Amino acid sequence: MSAPHPIARNLRDRRFQGLAAASVLVAATFLARPLPLTRDGLEVLAVLDITGSMNVRDYVSAEGRPTSRLETAKAALRGLVAAMPCGSRMALGLFTERRPFLLFTPIEVCGDFAPLDGALASLDWRMAWEGDSRVSAGLFRSVEMAASLGTDLVFVTDGQEAPPLPIGREPAFEGKPGAVRGLIVGAGAYGLSPIPRFDDRGRETGFYGAGDVQQENRFGPPPADAEGREGYNPRNAPFGSGAATGTEHLSSVREPYLKSLADRTGLAYAHLDGPSGLLDPLRAVATPRALPGSLDIRPFLGAAALLLLLAAFAEPRLGVLRLGLPRPGARPFFTLKKV
Repeated sequence: MSAPHPIARNLRDRRFQGLAAASVLVAATFLARPLPLTRDGLEVLAVLDITGSMNVRDYVSAEGRPTSRLETAKAALRGLVAAMPCGSRMALGLFTERRPFLLFTPIEVCGDFAPLDGALASLDWRMAWEGDSRVSAGLFRSVEMAASLGTDLVFVTDGQEAPPLPIGREPAFEGKPGAVRGLIVGAGAYGLSPIPRFDDRGRETGFYGAGDVQQENRFGPPPADAEGREGYNPRNAPFGSGAATGTEHLSSVREPYLKSLADRTGLAYAHLDGPSGLLDPLRAVATPRALPGSLDIRPFLGAAALLLLLAAFAEPRLGVLRLGLPRPGARPFFTLKKV
């Protein structure tokens, strides 16, 4: 029986077939074009509370040092920007006193990552223009701002109203609940912690005491227990004659209050457990926004060509590289003749 033709023999050789297929894949990498696809993105207005209680240090940094709510919230927002898919956009605002202030309108999180990340890193409590903290008013106006921008909302605060709201009188939300989607993020631990105090030059001088802050709001109707207070007079002293007492000089995340605000506005609530983890709760409630995109398949073609090339020179039985040596009993591709 005559030996098969060399070309036919090479065509049946698995090494030749692997090399040929790898060559085709390499050639395809020069011709392939990106495949169009659509994915879900996010458009968010992030508003950060920078009032005094956000300086409370009731978180722990990665190095084990106490860190403030403000710094932890900034790290969480920076992590959110880094985790958002390209094509998503974020706007940034600050909250203090009773209204938010928009720093910039939505920008793309990948192409403008450096200025966006730098802006978040530079946020400071010294940017506040007033010392009060009307959380509900700031939230309601942030909802209006997000609606005007056409974005979802992430509002980060510890929920501590300063001065406190009148007893039994929570502000009404005049918008349509659920018209704007997003998150209220509660910052802070559940236990009470002292609030740092600073002088006019921004130097920390200690902590607020009970006599340094307003403990009770005495505008409007008196509370139900007013008649039992010392010095009560329905006309001249409806709140009693004694000084108000309380824990407003201490701070914790006001989670029940923030959840009630979330119910009234149609937003969701999430607690800030640390400098990460905002993407998943935001995705669960965010408005689906289709982003045009593309998939470059050339890296996959090149990887497949490399695998075929390695397989062509691998020993099928031993699983080691052949280093160009022929298999036992196999005819070599060529032979060298001695001159």
